[in-house]
Amino acid sequence: MKPLYVVKVGSATLDRGEIHAELAGLVGRGARVLLVAGGAVGIERHYRSIGRTMPELRLANGDAVRYCPPEEMPHLVDAYERVTLPAVEEGLRALGLTVFTAVAARGGLVTGKANRPLKTVSATGRATVVRDHRAGVPDEVDTVRLNALLDAYDVVCLSPPVRDRDGGSPLNVDADVLAAALSNALDADHLRLVTGTAGLLTDPQVPGSTLRHAHRGEAAPYAGGRMRQKVRAAELALDGAADVAITGPHTMADPDGWTRFWRTEAPAPELELLGRAVGVPSVSGDEHELAGYLRQWCAERGIDAEIDEAGNLVATRGTGEPAAGRRLLLLGHLDTVPHRWPAEWRDGELHGRGSVDAKGSLVNFLEVLAAAEVPAGGQLRVVGAVEEEISSSKGAFHARDHYPADAVVIGEPSGSHKLTLGYFGLFKLRVTASVSSGHSAGMDAVSAPDALIRTLEEIRGAVLKEASDALSAVIDIHCEAGRETQSATGILNFRIPPLADLDALRRAALGQAGPGVAIEVLRATPGHAGGRTGPLVKVFTRAFGQSGIRPTYVVKKGTSDMNTLATTWRDVPMVAYGPGDSTLDHTDVERIGAEDYRTAHTVLADAVARWFALSEGSRS
Repeated sequence: MKPLYVVKVGSATLDRGEIHAELAGLVGRGARVLLVAGGAVGIERHYRSIGRTMPELRLANGDAVRYCPPEEMPHLVDAYERVTLPAVEEGLRALGLTVFTAVAARGGLVTGKANRPLKTVSATGRATVVRDHRAGVPDEVDTVRLNALLDAYDVVCLSPPVRDRDGGSPLNVDADVLAAALSNALDADHLRLVTGTAGLLTDPQVPGSTLRHAHRGEAAPYAGGRMRQKVRAAELALDGAADVAITGPHTMADPDGWTRFWRTEAPAPELELLGRAVGVPSVSGDEHELAGYLRQWCAERGIDAEIDEAGNLVATRGTGEPAAGRRLLLLGHLDTVPHRWPAEWRDGELHGRGSVDAKGSLVNFLEVLAAAEVPAGGQLRVVGAVEEEISSSKGAFHARDHYPADAVVIGEPSGSHKLTLGYFGLFKLRVTASVSSGHSAGMDAVSAPDALIRTLEEIRGAVLKEASDALSAVIDIHCEAGRETQSATGILNFRIPPLADLDALRRAALGQAGPGVAIEVLRATPGHAGGRTGPLVKVFTRAFGQSGIRPTYVVKKGTSDMNTLATTWRDVPMVAYGPGDSTLDHTDVERIGAEDYRTAHTVLADAVARWFALSEGSRS
């Protein structure tokens, strides 16, 4: 599933036009985009064009709001449909995007409930209760139709008002609150509330006084006027799983102008980055926002950091002169498997997707990088790779070809008391069996699924003769029926031990092809395992001892980016280390303990220091 951005943009920002290119950039990265358009400028233009004055109400606190009695609502709808939405569509279509626009009331895309009667102050200062003000809050979202629209168009743009659930005329709603309601209902990955200032300012008279981070209740004291509704909307969105930010001025592009809102507060300062990294969704293919946040964190600490052409976060300290033999690479990954939920610290554990696999490891790497003493000629580099959780391993292949190292620590969870020496490899096949169409009840009839199942078992047997320790599973299967042929396709996955002969496995598997059977090798990544006597293992062993830990050494049945590096890197010591219980990987109870994280940090920092302290002679 493509990531979903919900972006609220006011009329003044839409008028500038630059935001259109930013929305196009999101589409270009593969995102679905739901734009919520504010209408203040468009409403003013429409009312001026029809010679009508927009009525206002004065609240007891001195604020003025649009007065929307039933007879005013058709004019408000016209303002959006004749001015604001056509301008949005024109601007985005000019960039080659397909666009759907509508007021949210149309067809009941969004339904709301009316507010209670409004207490106002008349021109003479007398308190008055207004009962016919058509204002409300979003209450229900037609997620089925909106998801269909998001799949069909590059950008879907909605605006107030919404349909009244009780059948009255449409209800005007705040556009920021509408965006928050849509974000929660559609399980958006990212919510951006774009404003004309650099986020929420702690002092409105100082343009650079941006409040960078806020939890519930912390931003309201700084919010006045229209900004109060943005803060309200941001906090409403914290009920969902999206990462939430008020951005500006008139842009999403400059993180220095962002106020980020966080759901959960770390129990201690050293756990803050961990909680925030888990709070930014980064399912495979959607790593950009997390990479950007971590790059900014590095920059604030004087660390040279960039996002490379593959999308990896690359943070480096030290020159890394090749002849010195002192280049240490800490390779983690940014992405997670799908299905997110709000991150939460609870009873000393951080619950959330990616907490174990493997943001705990990556954040540990960055914290160690920030504090490490890197000697002259040495280099400590952290790479947060993209697409580790899917078959491409795009980030690791790029790291393999661009960031040479003399030793590598892979960031994967085994718990703070274990060191992983290696991984099984991956041998992945696509097998398709095709037969002529016909009735499956005929004499001696063999269906395509029958043929596929038989072939899969034959391949399994042939491969296991070459690698008896291999593990196998059919991870996908589907059938297609045409007029002349019926086919069945399965994906057969093998986890193969480090010493398995890949060429022999290929020959064994492909040798099972026959009439009507096609076999394709999708992935053939060798296993890799090092011994316990190498220099990198030794520094970890001493670091464990310093912390009073008797470590366990393991070779894992899964695969990691260690395997990708090992396809071309020879004689480079590699281990994997990271906090977290790996049995919680990919589960809906994924969580990491604070003490396990702290212990892993202590061990890793000690091991890194010891590795740099080794002389070149003792390391060789």
